[in-house]
Amino acid sequence: MRSAAVTPEGDRIRWVELPGQEPPRVYVHGLGATSPAYFTEVAVDPRLSGRRSLLLDLLGHGISDRPTHFDYTLESHADTLANALTAAGVSAAEVIAHSMGGSVAIVLAARHPHLVSRLVLIDANLDPIPRAPGSSGSSGIASYTEEAFTRGGGWEEVRDRVGAHWWSTMRLAGREALHRSAFHLTRGSTPTMRELLLDLKIPRTFLLPEADSPLPGTAALTEAGVSVVAIPDCGHNIMLDNPEAFAAATASALTPQDGN
Repeated sequence: MRSAAVTPEGDRIRWVELPGQEPPRVYVHGLGATSPAYFTEVAVDPRLSGRRSLLLDLLGHGISDRPTHFDYTLESHADTLANALTAAGVSAAEVIAHSMGGSVAIVLAARHPHLVSRLVLIDANLDPIPRAPGSSGSSGIASYTEEAFTRGGGWEEVRDRVGAHWWSTMRLAGREALHRSAFHLTRGSTPTMRELLLDLKIPRTFLLPEADSPLPGTAALTEAGVSVVAIPDCGHNIMLDNPEAFAAATASALTPQDGN
């Protein structure tokens, strides 16, 4: 395990690092998750192994610190991720990012372009999300006030809704971190993550479950050079549900083509 201080107060992001060749690959988890748990199996798949790989936990999640003074906006997540990558000597990384992590990765690529050479987004949030009381995920968490979530029973209600699998990593997140991350994910970025993604000039691939296709806005994404790939036999956690198809699609996305 490695770490770097990423805020003026000294809060640390931590990651599990697999040795290998450059350029590096950076794996970024979604809301209430942790990268080592979600990505280790695919990161060591023969089609993806052999590269220096950082399985990194965002602030507030997993093995990283959980500061209560941090605002957990997408921009702040991206900037502290940038600080961690800089401290690790990473540049021009291939970033593979799931769900909220994909949103953070888009903002990272827009704000710190020297750090990202390719993007593989796994069912990432591209647009603001309506807040929906009683639902699972970010829309349900963000429907609470922070006080109601952290101290008024919301945390326990979400625990009982999301199920044992997600809760096994969600319980590691700080309560304030989880709520603020969800709130700002539903708010999105300005410009939106979709708009930022359309403007990026690096190779970009978006993976989604085949059952959820077509992805809204696919035509505009494709026209802008984003490869949209539907993966069969999986839900939102594509890398866990169908690691074989995920590894094949990701390896293809990371193989330079046409001079890229």
